[in-house]
Amino acid sequence: MPTLEVNAPLASASAAISFTEKQMLFDDYVLGVYEDAKLKKAGLSLEVFKKAIIGYQNFKQHNMLAPAKSIITVIDFTKTSRDKRLWIIDLKSKKVLFNTLVAHGRNSGEDKAVEFSNEFNSYKSSMGFYITNKTYFGKHGLSLRLTGMDENYNSNAMERAIVMHGADYVSDSFIKQYGRLGRSLGCPALPTAVTKEVVELIKDNTCLYIHTADKTYASNYLDPTVAVEMYALEMPVLEMHASN
Repeated sequence: MPTLEVNAPLASASAAISFTEKQMLFDDYVLGVYEDAKLKKAGLSLEVFKKAIIGYQNFKQHNMLAPAKSIITVIDFTKTSRDKRLWIIDLKSKKVLFNTLVAHGRNSGEDKAVEFSNEFNSYKSSMGFYITNKTYFGKHGLSLRLTGMDENYNSNAMERAIVMHGADYVSDSFIKQYGRLGRSLGCPALPTAVTKEVVELIKDNTCLYIHTADKTYASNYLDPTVAVEMYALEMPVLEMHASN
Protein backbone atom coordinates (compact mmCIF):
# COMPACT_ATOMS: atom_id res chain seq x y z
CA MET A 1 0.00 0.00 0.00
CA PRO A 2 1.22 3.55 -0.66
CA THR A 3 1.89 5.64 2.41
CA LEU A 4 1.09 9.26 2.95
CA GLU A 5 3.77 11.78 2.05
CA VAL A 6 4.36 14.50 4.66
CA ASN A 7 6.61 17.52 4.52
CA ALA A 8 10.00 17.40 6.21
CA PRO A 9 9.36 20.13 8.84
CA LEU A 10 6.26 18.37 10.16
CA ALA A 11 8.02 15.02 10.20
CA SER A 12 10.93 16.59 12.08
CA ALA A 13 8.61 18.25 14.59
CA SER A 14 6.75 15.00 15.15
CA ALA A 15 9.99 13.15 15.80
CA ALA A 16 11.03 15.75 18.39
CA ILE A 17 8.31 14.86 20.90
CA SER A 18 7.58 11.61 22.69
CA PHE A 19 4.91 9.13 21.72
CA THR A 20 3.20 9.77 25.06
CA GLU A 21 2.89 13.45 24.18
CA LYS A 22 1.56 12.59 20.73
CA GLN A 23 -0.95 10.23 22.31
CA MET A 24 -2.16 12.96 24.65
CA LEU A 25 -2.61 15.33 21.70
CA PHE A 26 -4.54 12.65 19.79
CA ASP A 27 -6.78 11.89 22.76
CA ASP A 28 -7.44 15.61 23.22
CA TYR A 29 -8.32 15.87 19.54
CA VAL A 30 -10.77 12.95 19.69
CA LEU A 31 -12.44 14.33 22.81
CA GLY A 32 -12.55 17.82 21.31
CA VAL A 33 -14.37 16.66 18.18
CA TYR A 34 -16.67 14.48 20.30
CA GLU A 35 -17.64 17.39 22.53
CA ASP A 36 -17.85 20.09 19.85
CA ALA A 37 -20.01 17.87 17.63
CA LYS A 38 -22.23 17.08 20.65
CA LEU A 39 -21.97 13.39 19.88
CA LYS A 40 -22.95 12.29 23.37
CA LYS A 41 -26.24 14.14 23.00
CA ALA A 42 -26.62 12.53 19.56
CA GLY A 43 -26.29 9.09 21.16
CA LEU A 44 -22.83 8.04 19.97
CA SER A 45 -20.49 6.78 22.68
CA LEU A 46 -16.95 8.13 22.97
CA GLU A 47 -15.54 4.59 22.87
CA VAL A 48 -17.18 3.78 19.55
CA PHE A 49 -16.28 7.17 18.08
CA LYS A 50 -12.63 6.73 19.05
CA LYS A 51 -12.47 3.34 17.33
CA ALA A 52 -13.89 4.92 14.19
CA ILE A 53 -11.31 7.72 14.33
CA ILE A 54 -8.48 5.22 14.78
CA GLY A 55 -9.62 3.38 11.66
CA TYR A 56 -9.99 6.64 9.77
CA GLN A 57 -6.42 7.64 10.64
CA ASN A 58 -5.13 4.19 9.64
CA PHE A 59 -6.84 4.54 6.26
CA LYS A 60 -5.31 7.98 5.81
CA GLN A 61 -1.86 6.59 6.53
CA HIS A 62 -2.27 4.42 3.44
CA ASN A 63 -3.77 7.16 1.23
CA MET A 64 -7.02 5.21 0.99
CA LEU A 65 -9.45 8.08 1.58
CA ALA A 66 -10.53 11.02 -0.57
CA PRO A 67 -8.35 13.92 0.64
CA ALA A 68 -11.10 16.47 -0.03
CA LYS A 69 -13.54 14.79 2.36
CA SER A 70 -13.02 14.94 6.12
CA ILE A 71 -16.08 12.85 6.96
CA ILE A 72 -16.61 9.60 8.78
CA THR A 73 -19.74 7.44 8.98
CA VAL A 74 -20.45 5.38 12.09
CA ILE A 75 -23.15 2.75 12.59
CA ASP A 76 -23.63 1.32 16.08
CA PHE A 77 -25.47 -1.99 15.89
CA THR A 78 -25.44 -2.41 19.66
CA LYS A 79 -28.44 -0.07 19.61
CA THR A 80 -31.99 -1.05 18.69
CA SER A 81 -33.40 -0.47 15.23
CA ARG A 82 -35.69 2.15 16.79
CA ASP A 83 -32.65 4.30 17.58
CA LYS A 84 -31.02 6.70 15.17
CA ARG A 85 -27.85 4.63 15.08
CA LEU A 86 -26.07 6.07 12.05
CA TRP A 87 -24.00 9.24 12.28
CA ILE A 88 -22.06 11.13 9.62
CA ILE A 89 -19.53 13.47 11.20
CA ASP A 90 -17.48 16.18 9.53
CA LEU A 91 -14.18 16.05 11.41
CA LYS A 92 -13.04 19.40 10.06
CA SER A 93 -16.09 21.44 11.03
CA LYS A 94 -16.74 19.17 14.05
CA LYS A 95 -20.41 18.79 13.22
CA VAL A 96 -22.89 15.97 12.82
CA LEU A 97 -24.16 16.14 9.25
CA PHE A 98 -26.65 13.30 9.59
CA ASN A 99 -28.04 11.19 12.43
CA THR A 100 -30.60 8.77 11.13
CA LEU A 101 -32.18 5.34 11.26
CA VAL A 102 -30.48 2.39 9.57
CA ALA A 103 -31.65 -1.21 9.13
CA HIS A 104 -29.72 -4.44 9.67
CA GLY A 105 -29.97 -7.82 7.97
CA ARG A 106 -33.03 -10.00 8.50
CA ASN A 107 -31.01 -12.90 9.94
CA SER A 108 -28.99 -10.67 12.25
CA GLY A 109 -31.87 -10.28 14.67
CA GLU A 110 -35.26 -8.72 15.26
CA ASP A 111 -35.09 -5.28 16.87
CA LYS A 112 -31.38 -5.60 17.64
CA ALA A 113 -28.61 -7.00 15.47
CA VAL A 114 -26.94 -9.81 17.40
CA GLU A 115 -25.56 -12.12 14.71
CA PHE A 116 -23.19 -11.16 11.90
CA SER A 117 -21.63 -12.89 8.94
CA ASN A 118 -19.29 -12.51 5.99
CA GLU A 119 -20.88 -15.46 4.21
CA PHE A 120 -22.88 -15.45 1.00
CA ASN A 121 -26.67 -15.82 1.34
CA SER A 122 -26.48 -15.40 5.11
CA TYR A 123 -28.75 -12.34 4.98
CA LYS A 124 -26.82 -11.01 7.95
CA SER A 125 -25.08 -7.70 8.43
CA SER A 126 -21.29 -7.55 8.46
CA MET A 127 -19.29 -5.62 11.04
CA GLY A 128 -16.13 -3.61 10.74
CA PHE A 129 -14.44 -1.03 8.52
CA TYR A 130 -15.49 -0.22 4.98
CA ILE A 131 -14.44 2.26 2.34
CA THR A 132 -17.30 3.66 0.29
CA ASN A 133 -17.16 2.98 -3.41
CA LYS A 134 -19.15 4.09 -6.46
CA THR A 135 -22.88 4.72 -6.82
CA TYR A 136 -25.27 2.92 -9.15
CA PHE A 137 -29.00 2.67 -9.78
CA GLY A 138 -30.49 -0.67 -8.78
CA LYS A 139 -33.85 -2.06 -7.68
CA HIS A 140 -33.75 0.28 -4.68
CA GLY A 141 -32.82 3.31 -6.78
CA LEU A 142 -29.62 5.20 -6.03
CA SER A 143 -27.30 2.88 -4.11
CA LEU A 144 -23.72 2.95 -2.87
CA ARG A 145 -21.29 0.06 -3.18
CA LEU A 146 -19.17 -0.70 -0.11
CA THR A 147 -15.71 -2.26 0.01
CA GLY A 148 -15.24 -4.36 3.15
CA MET A 149 -11.74 -3.93 4.53
CA ASP A 150 -11.70 -6.52 7.32
CA GLU A 151 -10.75 -10.05 6.34
CA ASN A 152 -13.18 -12.65 7.73
CA TYR A 153 -15.65 -9.98 8.85
CA ASN A 154 -16.80 -8.03 5.78
CA SER A 155 -14.34 -8.78 2.97
CA ASN A 156 -17.11 -10.39 0.87
CA ALA A 157 -19.29 -7.27 0.99
CA MET A 158 -18.77 -6.31 -2.66
CA GLU A 159 -19.48 -9.83 -3.96
CA ARG A 160 -22.48 -10.16 -1.60
CA ALA A 161 -23.85 -6.85 -2.92
CA ILE A 162 -23.87 -5.34 0.55
CA VAL A 163 -24.66 -1.75 -0.35
CA MET A 164 -26.20 1.35 1.15
CA HIS A 165 -29.67 1.99 -0.28
CA GLY A 166 -33.02 3.43 0.65
CA ALA A 167 -35.98 1.36 1.82
CA ASP A 168 -39.59 2.11 2.76
CA TYR A 169 -39.26 -0.16 5.81
CA VAL A 170 -36.75 2.25 7.36
CA SER A 171 -39.10 4.85 8.81
CA ASP A 172 -40.77 6.06 11.97
CA SER A 173 -44.12 4.94 10.59
CA PHE A 174 -42.84 1.38 10.18
CA ILE A 175 -41.57 1.42 13.77
CA LYS A 176 -44.94 2.71 14.98
CA GLN A 177 -46.74 -0.12 13.20
CA TYR A 178 -44.37 -3.03 13.92
CA GLY A 179 -42.32 -1.96 16.93
CA ARG A 180 -39.05 -2.10 14.97
CA LEU A 181 -37.61 -1.34 11.56
CA GLY A 182 -37.93 -3.71 8.67
CA ARG A 183 -34.78 -5.63 7.77
CA SER A 184 -32.61 -5.95 4.70
CA LEU A 185 -30.72 -8.86 3.15
CA GLY A 186 -27.62 -7.60 4.96
CA CYS A 187 -27.38 -4.05 3.66
CA PRO A 188 -27.31 -0.96 5.89
CA ALA A 189 -30.58 0.39 4.48
CA LEU A 190 -31.58 4.03 4.98
CA PRO A 191 -34.79 6.07 5.08
CA THR A 192 -35.69 6.94 1.49
CA ALA A 193 -36.02 10.63 2.37
CA VAL A 194 -32.31 10.99 3.14
CA THR A 195 -30.78 8.34 0.89
CA LYS A 196 -29.75 10.61 -1.97
CA GLU A 197 -28.12 13.20 0.29
CA VAL A 198 -26.31 10.59 2.37
CA VAL A 199 -25.06 8.57 -0.59
CA GLU A 200 -23.84 11.63 -2.48
CA LEU A 201 -22.10 12.90 0.64
CA ILE A 202 -20.17 9.76 1.59
CA LYS A 203 -19.52 8.15 -1.82
CA ASP A 204 -16.06 7.75 -3.36
CA ASN A 205 -13.58 6.69 -0.69
CA THR A 206 -14.78 7.75 2.73
CA CYS A 207 -14.59 5.73 5.95
CA LEU A 208 -17.52 3.72 7.29
CA TYR A 209 -17.32 1.84 10.59
CA ILE A 210 -20.02 -0.62 11.70
CA HIS A 211 -19.71 -1.31 15.41
CA THR A 212 -21.13 -4.38 17.18
CA ALA A 213 -20.94 -5.98 20.59
CA ASP A 214 -18.79 -8.84 19.24
CA LYS A 215 -15.70 -8.99 21.48
CA THR A 216 -13.85 -11.26 19.04
CA TYR A 217 -13.75 -8.60 16.33
CA ALA A 218 -10.24 -7.55 15.35
CA SER A 219 -9.04 -5.25 12.57
CA ASN A 220 -5.73 -4.32 11.02
CA TYR A 221 -7.10 -0.78 10.96
CA LEU A 222 -7.56 -0.52 14.73
CA ASP A 223 -3.86 0.09 15.35
CA PRO A 224 -3.76 3.04 17.79
CA THR A 225 -0.02 3.61 17.26
CA VAL A 226 -0.53 4.24 13.55
CA ALA A 227 -3.44 6.56 14.31
CA VAL A 228 -1.45 8.59 16.84
CA GLU A 229 1.59 8.92 14.60
CA MET A 230 -0.55 9.82 11.60
CA TYR A 231 -2.33 12.51 13.57
CA ALA A 232 0.99 13.86 14.85
CA LEU A 233 2.33 14.23 11.31
CA GLU A 234 -0.65 16.38 10.39
CA MET A 235 -0.50 18.80 13.30
CA PRO A 236 1.42 22.07 12.67
CA VAL A 237 1.26 22.79 16.41
CA LEU A 238 4.00 20.19 16.83
CA GLU A 239 6.45 22.54 15.13
CA MET A 240 5.96 25.08 17.89
CA HIS A 241 6.05 22.39 20.55
CA ALA A 242 9.33 20.99 19.21
CA SER A 243 10.97 24.41 19.22
CA ASN A 244 10.23 25.06 22.89
